This record gives sequence, structure tokens and C-alpha cells, in this order.
Amino acid sequence: MQPRLRGIPETLLIPLWARAAESAETHPIIRDPGAVRMLAEIDYDFARFGSARLSRWGVAVRTLLLDHAAQAFLERHPRACVVNLGCGLDTRHMRLQHRDTLWYELDLPESLMLRRRFFDESPQYRFIARSVFDTAWFDEVDAGNRPLLLIAEGLFMYFEEREISALFSRMAGHFGSAEMLLEMQGPAIVGNSRRHDALRHMDDPPAFKWGTANDRAPETWHPGIRVLDVWRFFDQYPERMGWGGRLMRLPWLRPRFEPRILRLQFPVKALA
Repeated sequence: MQPRLRGIPETLLIPLWARAAESAETHPIIRDPGAVRMLAEIDYDFARFGSARLSRWGVAVRTLLLDHAAQAFLERHPRACVVNLGCGLDTRHMRLQHRDTLWYELDLPESLMLRRRFFDESPQYRFIARSVFDTAWFDEVDAGNRPLLLIAEGLFMYFEEREISALFSRMAGHFGSAEMLLEMQGPAIVGNSRRHDALRHMDDPPAFKWGTANDRAPETWHPGIRVLDVWRFFDQYPERMGWGGRLMRLPWLRPRFEPRILRLQFPVKALA
């Protein structure tokens, strides 16, 4: 039985559609055969997103950037532990195929119910059915002495900064020396989900509540968090963005609109 997804959980279907649609291109930015297979088996009107050209480009670019960054971390730390926050129907663990990695997929129960149709748990591949803000999940991550990587993709734009900063402060205090890959949106998205080229086709699109042009914002949430790298979307495949994307690349508009991937370092020891 397929769970009925509403609100934020329903948004997991947009990147699934985007990765599958991109995979059908002659010269795709990314290939995701797993997304193609799942799309064919899920009862949902994916055709509603057919005109969302900018979202398709954005999902493909963030997938590419996050895959490269996660792959680099796992090459440095082959026996790492990865926690994929708000995982949806992401297939990164399949694409990277690091046999010695311990991988956790964390999402709301209704999202994981759908995920279980396609993926089975194992000792190396585990599910945690919780909200990211229910910090009981901290104790369910049994990383031991493995280096830890947290991934947050397509997640935090739906929450207030005060909620996000409080969570990050707690994560930094608990997961000392971890790294994190964080997708960050520009401030222009806030309050504009009904104008978004994909979300506007949902019956009840959730609100965008957080975005910032300040790449260093996470450093203000805890004194031990450091921003190590920033990768900017508008530098990737600009020819695929369409006229709207080209407009957003203008110098006076770019800081307000550009999504980024940040690589963060949490403190080796929690600071007071």
C-alpha cells in the first residue's frame, strides 16, 4: 500500500522526478537508474512537474555536487558513517557504492514507508523514522569511532532559522569532529513557494521559510562550526538554466537567488 504524502513529505517526489527526467536526456548532468525505476512504480501524477525546467536543472546540479563531495569524503574515510537527513527517495548510497560505509537514512515515518517499497535494511544500511528535529535520533546513530558525514539536501528551507540554528548547535555539541554537506538557498525563496516552478503544481505546497545570502551563517549558530568549502549552483551548466536562470545570474540578483552546497566542520570538542 502506498502512503499518501502531503506537505513537506510530498516534496520528496519532485527530486525523484527531476533525477529520472534528467537521466532520460541524451547528455544528462547526472544519471540515476534507481530514480527511473521508482518513478515507474509510484502512483502519482508526475506529469504536473513537466514544465519545471529550472528545478530539474537545480536537482541535477545539487546531486552532482553532493555526489562529488560525499565521494571525496568517503575516499578519505572508507569506513565512514553517513547520515542522510530528510532522505526521501534519494539513491546516493547506491551510486557511491562504498561497501565498508555504515549508512543511515533518516526521514519521517510516512516517507520511510514509501522508501521501504524499494530498499531493504541491512547491518550496513539502516533507517531511522524520525523528524530531524527529534534529536532522539542522535543516540540511534551508532558511529563508534567511524568518521561521520551528515548530508542535508532539500530540507532546511522549509523551517525557520531559529529552529535550524538550535538543531545545529545541538548537533555540533553531540557529533564532535563530524563534517556536514548542507544545501543552502538564497533569501529570495522565502515566502515564495507558490511561485516555485515545481512546488506550485502541488495541491498544498509547504512554505519556504529560510534562505540567506550569507555563506557564513552556520558559523553564527555555534562557535565551533566552520565553513570549509562552498560550491555554487550557477557555475554549473548555465546553458541549461533557461531565460529565468540567466536573469537570476545577473550580479545584483545572484546573491538573492543562488543555491549553494556548503561543507561544514563541527568542532573536535564541543565549545561552551
